[in-house]
Amino acid sequence: MQFIKSIFSPILAVMKFIQEHFKAMIFLLIVFLIFAPRSQEDLKPNNLEQINLVGPIMEVSEVINQIDEAAKNDFVKGILLNVDSPGGAVAPSIEVAYAIKRAREKKPVVVYASGTIASGSYYASIWANEIMANPGSMVGSIGVIMQGADVSELMSKIGIKSQSVQAGKYKKVGATDREWTEFEINELNKVIYGTYDLFTTDVANARGLDINKRDNFANAHIFTAAQAKDVGLIDSIGVEYDAKNRIAELSGVAEQLWNKEDKIDKFIKKLSAQSAVTLHTYFPTLVLK
Repeated sequence: MQFIKSIFSPILAVMKFIQEHFKAMIFLLIVFLIFAPRSQEDLKPNNLEQINLVGPIMEVSEVINQIDEAAKNDFVKGILLNVDSPGGAVAPSIEVAYAIKRAREKKPVVVYASGTIASGSYYASIWANEIMANPGSMVGSIGVIMQGADVSELMSKIGIKSQSVQAGKYKKVGATDREWTEFEINELNKVIYGTYDLFTTDVANARGLDINKRDNFANAHIFTAAQAKDVGLIDSIGVEYDAKNRIAELSGVAEQLWNKEDKIDKFIKKLSAQSAVTLHTYFPTLVLK
């Protein structure tokens, strides 16, 4: 009997282990099935990186991180920034622009306007090697706006009055509890036109345009792709297929291997973007528009 037990003891030990760790093994199996490469191609590192800039530009830390990581990655030979955004806040748009400028020093970058590339999203794209736009895209709207509601009449009707203590003549500039005064509007115009000068100067420098003719390409004009090409805001017109082939050509890549975005990461990014938009809805913001 002892001899038989010794023969079957390894099998019994395995069965006991399975019984005690069954749930853990199922969990590991599920993880393996999710993350295991499905083909030989999945084992190869991608040599081209697509990064998406979609929706209002408010929180861009993830996009900047993706651009910087792709620029440092020796396996990645070229970057395609897919843009479909109406614009957004000034500072985040400039952050993306300079991330693209850094990346361009190491490898080619092509921007593809899959929908709207306007205002802040256009600013974010100016330092790419080339900008290609979908034939149906809207381009431009190079301008700056700051807006806020005057809710004084509503406050009066419901019996609410605001009160504050501040130091400095301009501290309440942009307040929503009353109509803006002339000196406040002049103060805001100083910021608006200063930002507009910065915006148009950077566009002119990046795109090789004449700043003295900025009314032709800026002044908040909205262009079709064909019109934008005529004024020098984009380099070519095409669809995503053409944009991918173009960055492959500039990168010298024969076999295109693109990155694949994880579905969970995509969901989290979308949720974060929606939260950022909600927060900015309640506060006055200088916006490229």
